[in-house]
Amino acid sequence: MIYKFKSAASGDVIMLGPHGDAMLRLLGRTPAAKGIVEPRDMPSAIAALRAAIEEAERRAAAPADGQADAQADARGEAEPPVSLRRRLWPMIDMLERAAKADVPVVWGV
Repeated sequence: MIYKFKSAASGDVIMLGPHGDAMLRLLGRTPAAKGIVEPRDMPSAIAALRAAIEEAERRAAAPADGQADAQADARGEAEPPVSLRRRLWPMIDMLERAAKADVPVVWGV
């Protein structure tokens, strides 16, 4: 499934299913094909996404297990994964713009 998040305050944000599901769980929502984030819920949604980013960055800053890195290199996984900050920034931007304009963010409609 592909999520297409829409708001009158910004351009669309498109996420692949697993990433959209994970983002919705961070917002405390059950992943669903259709949904809405009302303007009154946006400050807490933005805070939840930012807190998740901070936690992910804190974990990434911890000393890495060199053996895990060597195994990833051996499997040809030398490219680092996309950070949560980069993955969630478009959604945070959309939520901030929508909150300022007092319009909802919807998907699946």
